[in-house]
Amino acid sequence: MAQQLSVKEPTAEQIAEQKIYKQMGVTEEEYGKICGFLGRQPNYCEIGVFSVMWSEHCSYKNSKPVLRKFPVTGPRVLMGPGEGAGIVDIGDNQAVVFKIESHNHPSAVEPFQGAATGVGGIIRDIFSMGARPVAVLNSLRFGKLDNDRVKYLFEHVVSGIAGYGNCIGIPTVGGEIMFDESYEGNPLVNAMCVGLIDHDKIQKGVAQGVGNPVFYVGPGTGRDGIHGATFASEEITEESESKRTAVQVGDPFMEKLVLEACLDLINSGIVIGIQDMGAAGLTCSSAEMASKAGNGMELYLDQVPQREEGMTAYEMMLSESQERMLFVVTPENEAQAVAIFAHWGLDCPRVGKVTDDGKLKIIHHGEVVADMPVTALVDECPQYNKPSQVPAYYLANATVDTNRYAEVTDLQGALEKILASPTVASKEWVYSQYDYMVRTSTVVRPGSDAAVISIPGSRKAIAMTTDCNGRYVYLDPEMGGKIAVSEAARNVVCSGAEPIAITDNLNFGSPEKPEIFWQLEKSVDGMAEACRVLNSPVIGGNVSLYNENAKGAIYPTPVVGMVGLVHDIDHITTQGFKNEGDVIILLGDTKAELGGSEFQYVIHGVTEGRPPQIDLQVELKMQQTLLTAIQRGLVASAHDLSEGGVAVALAESCISGGIGATVNFQTELRHDLALFSESQSRVVLSATESNSAELIAWIKQQGVPYQVLGTVQGQKLNIQINAHSALQSTIAKLEKVWKDAIPCLMNA
Repeated sequence: MAQQLSVKEPTAEQIAEQKIYKQMGVTEEEYGKICGFLGRQPNYCEIGVFSVMWSEHCSYKNSKPVLRKFPVTGPRVLMGPGEGAGIVDIGDNQAVVFKIESHNHPSAVEPFQGAATGVGGIIRDIFSMGARPVAVLNSLRFGKLDNDRVKYLFEHVVSGIAGYGNCIGIPTVGGEIMFDESYEGNPLVNAMCVGLIDHDKIQKGVAQGVGNPVFYVGPGTGRDGIHGATFASEEITEESESKRTAVQVGDPFMEKLVLEACLDLINSGIVIGIQDMGAAGLTCSSAEMASKAGNGMELYLDQVPQREEGMTAYEMMLSESQERMLFVVTPENEAQAVAIFAHWGLDCPRVGKVTDDGKLKIIHHGEVVADMPVTALVDECPQYNKPSQVPAYYLANATVDTNRYAEVTDLQGALEKILASPTVASKEWVYSQYDYMVRTSTVVRPGSDAAVISIPGSRKAIAMTTDCNGRYVYLDPEMGGKIAVSEAARNVVCSGAEPIAITDNLNFGSPEKPEIFWQLEKSVDGMAEACRVLNSPVIGGNVSLYNENAKGAIYPTPVVGMVGLVHDIDHITTQGFKNEGDVIILLGDTKAELGGSEFQYVIHGVTEGRPPQIDLQVELKMQQTLLTAIQRGLVASAHDLSEGGVAVALAESCISGGIGATVNFQTELRHDLALFSESQSRVVLSATESNSAELIAWIKQQGVPYQVLGTVQGQKLNIQINAHSALQSTIAKLEKVWKDAIPCLMNA
């Protein structure tokens, strides 16, 4: 049978003469290296395979030298970076598996499918490790909601996340969203998945055992997603709309079958290696599995299920069709594997075998159409130490006085404007579309500092959050990086959990620009230091570069996904005030720090100066003091102070609890600075009157700064500053402003 070509593919000579490889993102120097590895010019299939394996998305060629700065080990770490997801021990032979990844570029041109397949891909990363996925979170960034295109992207991204997660039956329990002009045209869609596993069920993506068969499971391979990894490694331009074919199409119902079948296969104990076909599809999974085992692999493309006619080897190897997995078992266990998948109505054709020659050989229509060294594809990928330069804007911001603005005296009006800001406003419009209660293990629903999932058969639970303030990172990448990790840990502690590890998604502009690479370097410096001080190693993550629009790069946004362990479900704490008469306490010092704040952005219309400063030792002491107090049963509620400062934190605690508060804030600061400063290492607590004396004594003993603000009471938020009235509003009015903001903007 003659090979049917969907297009006339250029010859190796034409690729070289016309420099076609440049269209795939391969540089002149890289093309020369590829020729050296092969000892000849690559054909069209081979240059396609190299182009995706050597793309930033798959190889981290521009970021790997920076990523080495992260601490990746610790007493709880069972598996760090390098596999599908990281794994952390939580005791009793149990572990938590989690990872975060981006689907930014696909979501910019096809928001529903881009977001949906981002969720599907991260779920596969979790169950390919042998874990049962138990929760999904997200971190999203969009432009301003007064823009029709932004509204379209926002609506369809949320629909895509909801559509996939709800159909597959995994609760979407939390996340965070920020809106700023910086992200216009290049939204950020980061998806995180968390799973549970017993230690003896942990799997790796390795193709071990020479001669062992390699199997494919999942739907047929189509032409969707071809060069998706390359698309994710270039800037979005006006021409990007034409690259919709680089966006995958998801089927959550198929993924549900593949998930259950793969977990059955893993539980049978016969799996030698298993990996999902994510970025770069069949190419990446086969090459990486062979590389990890120090072996080679032959692939027989005629055996690969295809849903389109006349697919070429190039198209099949580069397709990123969804819900597909590759796995290895011994020949003796082949029949059992086939039977397991047949039970779920799935075929698992044999599409290859493990070899000992260190080559990835691709055979199509009886011919070897590609023959490449595995080490060249995976281990010998070029790495670049990009030039780094301090940006002019950073130097200019050093002299900006962020307290020079005229004093705002209408503090109630300012609070209402900030509560109505889409970044601060209620995200109920979003999470009401998610099924966050499916599987019935969600203990703390979306809307508090962190989501909490119970662990069946135990008194333990898992807290999880995603956090990052891109404005802070833009104004001072190193300080912003420290704050991103610290805020995530603070949110987890406020929920009653011990922070145990993070996964990160580093969203930046083009690394070809020295100023952008400087942002990446400095933010990782700050994050790494915070991880070391707060005892939270990085167990995996994702880098998403080339996030640019017509106006330039997005704000640098290194999103932190953190997981914490609740040692006893009695420790679970939420942000809402609980009971009339409870005492309200503010932990931490409030300083005049408005740089990068929501108050600065909403009220004064700028983002400038330097962000709040953070002392990591002060942060650690505060978190340890708070967590111990929670574990001793002394705390009724806890809420991290972030966007909007004290005023917003008090309002949110009142709204969440459905009860008012009367406070008297003692401060030497100007009133608007005192209420809306975003100084770090602060938490608003409440405690019963009977527990308050013991709680205050404990805080004093630990040397943590604090102030008794007042009491929980009534149905109004009444804030006095130095015994003078500053603002007063009913909780009902504040709640309406806060809840109506996003629906009103979406309907405008």
